[in-house]
Amino acid sequence: MAVDLSPIDENLLATISGLHGMPNGAFNIRRNGELVERHSSAFIEIATKEGVPGIDIKIKPGTRGETVYIPVIVTQAGVKDVVYNTFYVGEGSDVTIIAGCGIHNAAHEQSQHDGIHEFFIGKGARVKYTEAHYGEGPANGTRILNPVTKVHMAENSFCEMDLSQLEGVTSTKRETEADLAEGAKMIITEKLMTHDEQFAESNMLFQLNGDDSSVQVVSRSVAKDESRQVFSPLVVGNAACRGHVQCDSILIGNGKVKSVPAIEANCEDAILMHETAIGKIAGDQIIKLQTLGLTEEEAEQEILDDFLS
Repeated sequence: MAVDLSPIDENLLATISGLHGMPNGAFNIRRNGELVERHSSAFIEIATKEGVPGIDIKIKPGTRGETVYIPVIVTQAGVKDVVYNTFYVGEGSDVTIIAGCGIHNAAHEQSQHDGIHEFFIGKGARVKYTEAHYGEGPANGTRILNPVTKVHMAENSFCEMDLSQLEGVTSTKRETEADLAEGAKMIITEKLMTHDEQFAESNMLFQLNGDDSSVQVVSRSVAKDESRQVFSPLVVGNAACRGHVQCDSILIGNGKVKSVPAIEANCEDAILMHETAIGKIAGDQIIKLQTLGLTEEEAEQEILDDFLS
């Protein structure tokens, strides 16, 4: 059943998923813990999960060129929404999944969304997954987002994940896990922005179980004001595999970032490495942009936009 969307609803959906109105094809839109509207397609079935809140998304083998949207918005103070979404991606398919959550909280109460997403990616399948988190409202409105992402990759599958926290999230604890079979490849990029006194914690675990499996992890974060971030990725090589972790952070004001990348090789043919860089924006970068007519504030924002793009 279709439900009219308010201007706040529409703005949140556009910010986190690029939607303007209802999309074509398969989608599931959730607001304040309840279904707004849902559609399946000929190749993608979305059904209510039994026993717990959430949905099962079943993508038929060989499905190609389709996009499924599953955004969540919270616009009421005091809401604590928890969903369990499971994706079954059929062999040989090639699809895009767009998720994310936006919270508008203008009151003193806490609003929270916890999304637990699990992926079963079949042999030879390819998935592009995008998830954006965003919060808005006065500083005294608490907005909490705690995503959990679990990925199981079959032989020769491919998964690219772009996970972003745009701004306005009071606190977040992010848990990401993946296990990769032979020939499976994963690229995951996480971009976090915190400000005021916000806190973000991100924990990642990647198990490279099959020969020729690989993972590339890129973390890009900006900590402003008095905000704090902790990033703890662990890549475990259990076969002849490759893993690379790159953590880059920018500090503005009194922001603090703790990066604790770790690698563990349980096979002599595992090739694993990590890199970490934390620092403030270089003054010469700002000066160069100021020569083009930008103010210092505009130059700083230009650098941040490029860094998080």
